Amino acid sequence: MSCMHRADHVARLERETFDVLVIGGGATGAGVALDAATRGLSVALVERGDFAGGTSSRSTKLVHGGVRYLEAAVARLDRAQFHLVREALAERATLLTIAPHLVHPLRTVVPAYAWREVLFYRAGLWLYDRAAGRAAIRRSRFLSRAAMVRSFPNLRRPGLKGGVAYYDGQFDDARMAITLLMTAARASAAVANRVEATALIERDGRLTGALVRDLCNKRPFAIHARAVVNATGPGSDTVRRMEDPQASALLAPSRGTHLAFDESWAPAGDGLLIPRTSDGRVLFLLPWEGRAIAGTTDTAASPSESPEPTDEDIDYLLGQLGEWLQPAPERDAVRASWAGLRPLIAEKAVSTARIVREHHVEVGPKGLVSIAGGKWTTYRLMAEETVDRVIETAHLAPRHGCRTRDTMLVGAAGFHAHLADELAARYRLAADIAQHLARAYGGLAAEVLDSAGDGGARRLAVGWPYIEAEVSWARDREMALTVEDVLARRMRLAFLDGTAAAKAAPRVLALLVAKGNLE
Repeated sequence: MSCMHRADHVARLERETFDVLVIGGGATGAGVALDAATRGLSVALVERGDFAGGTSSRSTKLVHGGVRYLEAAVARLDRAQFHLVREALAERATLLTIAPHLVHPLRTVVPAYAWREVLFYRAGLWLYDRAAGRAAIRRSRFLSRAAMVRSFPNLRRPGLKGGVAYYDGQFDDARMAITLLMTAARASAAVANRVEATALIERDGRLTGALVRDLCNKRPFAIHARAVVNATGPGSDTVRRMEDPQASALLAPSRGTHLAFDESWAPAGDGLLIPRTSDGRVLFLLPWEGRAIAGTTDTAASPSESPEPTDEDIDYLLGQLGEWLQPAPERDAVRASWAGLRPLIAEKAVSTARIVREHHVEVGPKGLVSIAGGKWTTYRLMAEETVDRVIETAHLAPRHGCRTRDTMLVGAAGFHAHLADELAARYRLAADIAQHLARAYGGLAAEVLDSAGDGGARRLAVGWPYIEAEVSWARDREMALTVEDVLARRMRLAFLDGTAAAKAAPRVLALLVAKGNLE
């Protein structure tokens, strides 16, 4: 079942017994579902809100090894940190291969205001290239002062000596999550959003599933499974306490805020890495989906379903950008903003030997397998480790080993460098619309257009490439149930232009209810 028709999937959840039940439909949960399904295990996945509705749609949109971790590895002569960088760079290469329509290379530049900084950044990024080995996208190189200014004309110029350019990957995080779930559904996983796990079921001291509630119709039912995975990100501790009410906290969540500006703040299509801030962090200013996005903050926060940027977070980002850009962006330059919770592992929750790792897999007293922490770039590796632990804990018998390193995601087949040109010619599309469809849907782009019929290529908002055909596709094939599901996650207009999203909302609602299936 490659289409995600919600009613069919909910019926399966209620009817079948599964090998694995995954709670959580973000990056990690989607990755676990795909890994388990492609090993030949029967898989169910439920998400309380919308798929990728939390942290997984609110990242910095980078697929990267982690330059800041490399700096820590060098400064502390820490081999474990260097291993993390190599591990993530290998995963970056995998994602560029299995999702070429969603992940693409991005050149990022680092400014230097002293020659010693030039040497330091050059040496560090040379090591970054070395860590990537054959998986390096392109080698880093020195940039002259003039070249830096061409990339970022607003860059503060007094004292600027030049900089270093290096390459990482960039992607659309929410569309990646949806695509992972569509690929898992193609491998026979049953998945559903707006289904909340309210309690865990146990028999003879072992978990055998979960009691859930369909939030669309408020109807409770049970999902039976031989193993249960907790992949709820910032909600991990809540689910862990369903199994063990006395469980100590595993997470120390942090709020990360991003701002969106006009594309003119990153006019050449390069990213900017601000290598140090007043509090010792790094910041990015990156081109993304027709905007320039800046982030992120790192503020201790409590678990929340809908974290919002605070005035302090916004002022902090604007102030830090103002140290490096002249003129600095003002409040009225912000076109949209969002915040997400990073599910960071609390140092006191794991042994000192494990603190260096960004993620943590834990088996609870009744068999609940919890995966917490991590980042988008390593979701596949995290999922592989989690499924390995599930198989061991629940004594499952998969038909195959892990296959996700080579499993092409939905839309990868049929994608190629000239797809946008072909779409533009065949359907008489504007170049920006054709480019967007090729990047968002890959080889499925023609099917998206054909499914909508006449008028499907009409824009939803002036100046943006999102079209009406995508709404019906999201409704019928990607389990979008609300206007926000469409505008925030199936397409990204709400993250890019709040005013345009508000204007498009009535038309999106009309298209969602066109078949009377808005739940």
